Amino acid sequence: MTYIERVHSKHTPEQLFDLVADVEQYPEFVPWVIAAKVTRCTGDMMWTNLTMGTGFIQKTFITVAALDKPRHMEINSHDPMFERFQQIWTFDAAADGGTDVEYRVDLRVRSQVLRVLVGAYFTEGTKTVVRAYLRRAQRLYGISRSSSAHTQAQPDGRL
Repeated sequence: MTYIERVHSKHTPEQLFDLVADVEQYPEFVPWVIAAKVTRCTGDMMWTNLTMGTGFIQKTFITVAALDKPRHMEINSHDPMFERFQQIWTFDAAADGGTDVEYRVDLRVRSQVLRVLVGAYFTEGTKTVVRAYLRRAQRLYGISRSSSAHTQAQPDGRL
């Protein structure tokens, strides 16, 4: 399943990029992230161990992020749990000094049980995560007013 959300923030691309790249802080503000650790980082690549879940369901997996500061971040996982795991963040400077943000998630899990669980909450859960990042930006960098938001779920029949 693919989901795209576009928002406008008054924060700068650098601020928003740094917030998303600060993976080890995710347990403080990103729903369902239990633990996060950067295991390796070069100038333009970052490897992490993430533990996500809720209640009795928890899963640890590795992600690899390609970083193009401050414009673009692409995060992938090749964990056997996923047929596909890709998140793409794009931060484009806007004329008003803010940022036009696009967040794209493409997630397909192999397990039928997980497919049902994830599918039931995919779109709303992803919106919740984006809102968590925006709230974190407000706490770290001051209040901004999001002037517009556009979301687009693109179900392709698979998770």
